[in-house]
Amino acid sequence: MNKKQKKTLARIVLAAVLVVTLGLLPIRGSLRLALYLLTYLVIGSDILKKAGRGILNRQVFDENFLMAVATVGAFSLAIYTRSGDYTEAIAVMLFYQIGELFQSYAVGKSRKNISALMDIRPDYANIERDGRLEQVDPEEVAVGSVIVVQPGEKIPLDGQVIEGSSTLNTSALTGESLPREVQAGEAVISGCINQTGILTIQTTKEFGESTVAKILDLVENASDKKGKTENFITRFARYYTPAVVFAALALAVLPPLITGQAFGVWIYRALTFLVI
Repeated sequence: MNKKQKKTLARIVLAAVLVVTLGLLPIRGSLRLALYLLTYLVIGSDILKKAGRGILNRQVFDENFLMAVATVGAFSLAIYTRSGDYTEAIAVMLFYQIGELFQSYAVGKSRKNISALMDIRPDYANIERDGRLEQVDPEEVAVGSVIVVQPGEKIPLDGQVIEGSSTLNTSALTGESLPREVQAGEAVISGCINQTGILTIQTTKEFGESTVAKILDLVENASDKKGKTENFITRFARYYTPAVVFAALALAVLPPLITGQAFGVWIYRALTFLVI
C-alpha cells in the first residue's frame, strides 16, 4: 500500500470505530448530531472536496457529486424526521470508500505489473562482426541472424540456441519464479534474462513478430480494446448521475405544484429516492 491508501484505510477504521462507539453511547440531541457529523467528515471530507472542485470546474455530475448529495440527503432525512439515525449516511460513504480503496489497490498493483512488464523490452542485440560484438537495434536484426546474449542481458529476439548453456529468468513473462535451464538445440523467447552462461542464438522471428513485441503491443493498446460491457457501462454512467439528480429534483418540486401538497413531504420523498 502507498501512503494515500494507508491514510484512507486509517480513516475507514477510525470512522467504523466511531460509528460503533457512538451507537453504544446514550447520547441524544445536538451533541449526537455533532459527533455523527464529525464522523461523517472523517470518512467523507475528501469526497465533499472533490465534489466541490467538480462544481467549480463545471464538471458537476460525477460519482463524487452523487455520493455527496446522497449522503447529505441521508443526514437531512434524519434531521427532518428527528430520528437521530445518522448512521445511514456514514454507512453509505464508508462502504463507498472501502470500494475505492480496493479499486485503488488493484489499479496500483496492475500499474506496477505493467511497469515491470514494460522493462522486458530489450534495448539492443549483440551481433558478432569482425570478431567483435556490436550492439544494434533489435528491429534491425533479420531472421536467421546469429546473436550473442551475455549474462545479465535480455534475450532480444525469439530464436534457437546453437551454442552454450545457461539459466534464464522467465518470471517477467511467465510468472514462474524458478529459472529455466537451456542448452544448444532449445528454443528461447525474447524478454527472458540470461543469468549465467553466454548463449549464441540464431533468430527465428523478426522483432515485430517476437514474443516481447506482441506482449508490449497488447499492453499498450489494451485501453483501445474495451469489451462491449465496459463500453456500455462507460456510456451508461455518463447519463446516470444527472438523470438521478434531476429525477429527485422533479420529485421534490412538481408534485407539490400540481397537487398543492406540502413541499416538506415531497422533499422527504425526493431525498429518500436519492439515497436509494
